[in-house]
Amino acid sequence: MEGTEARQTTPFLVLQFFIFPMAIVAVCVTVFVIFGLIASEGKGARGYLDEVRTGSANRRWQAAFELSKVLQARKDPALGDPGFAGELVRVFTTATADDPRVRRYLALALGRLGDKRAVPALVEAADPKGDTPADPDTQVYSVWALGAIADAEAVPTLVRLAGSEDGGLRKAAVHALGSFPGEAPRAALAVALNDPVEDVRWNAAVGLARRRDAAAAPVLLQMMDRRHLATVADLTPDQREEAILQAVQAAAVVPDPELRAALEHLRDSDPNLRVREAARAELAGRPR
Repeated sequence: MEGTEARQTTPFLVLQFFIFPMAIVAVCVTVFVIFGLIASEGKGARGYLDEVRTGSANRRWQAAFELSKVLQARKDPALGDPGFAGELVRVFTTATADDPRVRRYLALALGRLGDKRAVPALVEAADPKGDTPADPDTQVYSVWALGAIADAEAVPTLVRLAGSEDGGLRKAAVHALGSFPGEAPRAALAVALNDPVEDVRWNAAVGLARRRDAAAAPVLLQMMDRRHLATVADLTPDQREEAILQAVQAAAVVPDPELRAALEHLRDSDPNLRVREAARAELAGRPR
């Protein structure tokens, strides 16, 4: 239990589900600002991948981070090169003895690249077998990447991780499962609605709402209830607003009369203008 608690208090994992993908970038940027290690601009994906291969120990993880940013922009010529994904997977696979940040940011890059050939390597990183040492953040980044790629081969691993003893890993796996169709992901999301960790439940509800599944309604109602959110430990005011906004967006497509009533209440009386306007917009497009 002590190990689980430690993993949930890492800077990445304490951030709530609703900023899950962006949280990775925010943590990376913070590290760069603190240490003054912003890499030189203008290189392409291949240039950064070469630096990951051949750069100094301190430079490799910076190059991996910059590579993930370049791939996020979706404009680099390497995206049109059928061989690039294979090269990136090989570098990711062989970097197990490197600074853990290299593999974390390469996992992020693979998710942004979106190539299914990365799935076996990411599955292994997300759920290491045997005596392979596990880096908690590499596991989480790999789980996120599997959700971003959304290839069915990842489903058994993600379902298994959704039942992990580690709350942070469950949160990541449930978030990723929200990207997949099919009964196995849906069943795992339904189980996660009763998870003891609040934001695991939230991820499950949002994932089910994408399917227009009314099972999401009770948790979505909690997410839109300011009295309930006030009881959630370590939730900042900004995070409360984001939780409500995510629930508003999710609730708009779930056919449930209580959700409609909750949206109307937010539209008419919530103290936050963003929330009122979001509820108004979603109700305007919501089928009755």
